[in-house]
Amino acid sequence: MTARFEWRTSLCAADFPAAAYETLRLRVPDHTPFNSLGWLRAAELTLGSDKRLHILLGWEADELRLCLPLVAGRERFGGLSFRVLHHLGYPLADRLALLSLLSVEDMREALVQTRRRLPHALLQLNELSEPAGEESLLTGWMTHSSTGERRLSCRVPVHLISETDHQEVGGDPRYKLRRARKRIAACGAQVRRIVPDAMSMGPLLQAISEVEAVSWKGDEGVGIFASGRSRQCIENAFTALAAQGLVRVVTLELNGRCISYRLGLLEQGRLYDYNLAFLPQYADLGSGRVLLDEWIRWGLEENWHWIDASRVSLENSSHQLHERMTGQLEHWRWSFYSWRPSGLILGLGLRLWHRLKPRVLQWRAQRATTAAPATPVKPVAIPTEGEHASASHSQR
Repeated sequence: MTARFEWRTSLCAADFPAAAYETLRLRVPDHTPFNSLGWLRAAELTLGSDKRLHILLGWEADELRLCLPLVAGRERFGGLSFRVLHHLGYPLADRLALLSLLSVEDMREALVQTRRRLPHALLQLNELSEPAGEESLLTGWMTHSSTGERRLSCRVPVHLISETDHQEVGGDPRYKLRRARKRIAACGAQVRRIVPDAMSMGPLLQAISEVEAVSWKGDEGVGIFASGRSRQCIENAFTALAAQGLVRVVTLELNGRCISYRLGLLEQGRLYDYNLAFLPQYADLGSGRVLLDEWIRWGLEENWHWIDASRVSLENSSHQLHERMTGQLEHWRWSFYSWRPSGLILGLGLRLWHRLKPRVLQWRAQRATTAAPATPVKPVAIPTEGEHASASHSQR
């Protein structure tokens, strides 16, 4: 059956097919809370005046088979301005699924419809997860683009909750967890589990935003409350999802004040560990590791299946779930450059960069080696067995 395509300009409109959208979302196996209407509508309400939302719907008879909400805006590359399309929710949405049940042929037509309606240089879809062992519906778009790129965004550690979690974790994490619990008990802080609703979500977000503001995330301006626009999006999104019972929070409180927290989203037995922060004066407590263990304990009691880091850095990730992970999930960034002159220019620039990048990195490494001052070699004393054990203990 050939798909019928339709364009909309708002997810918040009274006539948007919300029920059909939710049916489609739940049928896509790797959907996430970031695909929910509550999250996406919050993102729409905080779009800047220089952004425009365009929603491509694909129907087969009366059944919705595709929903692709795209934000059109302009971005600068090499000092030049280009029109770029992103999936609604970028960059605050940590993991998205492509909500499509169309055939490969109909997906190609969706690309044609998009280019006809929204002339652009680049269409980029970030943080897409894909079922293992299945070819993506977006693969066909690569051959219909002047340049196409599928690039790994990150490998997310995940923990499968099992009966073994009733036992104490082994190895070095056990020592770190025990030490953290002793320090927390010594100062009198208490761990608390919270399932907020729409009414309590606002005050709770205010409390945790105050923690983030004075943490290193606040200092560097990289937190989820860092700007007025992102704060508004987070407040609207989490309030909407709390109304659906999807929000979970674990906090560490001292004298009734939150000093550390982990904020997560729970759907279909999978907890997405979205954000955390702690007051700098309590950094030595090791609260993050204790609160992560609390996620696992909570999951055991309520039959959750997975604890996920919703997103991590591609390299040098310091997420504590790496210590407990039983597997990984991959996020991908798809980039499709159009056949318009602007798309050809950007695509050519990308290909040139791929050719030059190894040489640039080699040149930087050589420059860093040359610039580094020579360090005199000092004689190393070989410790005795007792000294070696003491040194190892102090470094943990």
